[in-house]
Amino acid sequence: MREDRDLTQKQIAEYLMCDQSLYSKYERGEREIPLNLLIKLADYYNVNIDYLVGRSSVSKRYK
Repeated sequence: MREDRDLTQKQIAEYLMCDQSLYSKYERGEREIPLNLLIKLADYYNVNIDYLVGRSSVSKRYK
């Protein structure tokens, strides 16, 4: 989703208030992303967390 929107890892890391190298590890699956950051990413991309982590093909947010 980040690349589809032409965003850099640095831009997303700044939004999450973490270091770019740490965010890169989250993307590569080398570190587990904390729930609070998943929530922030889901809000940022306006999708539900299940979609964000690949558990659903439906991106609509839950009401």
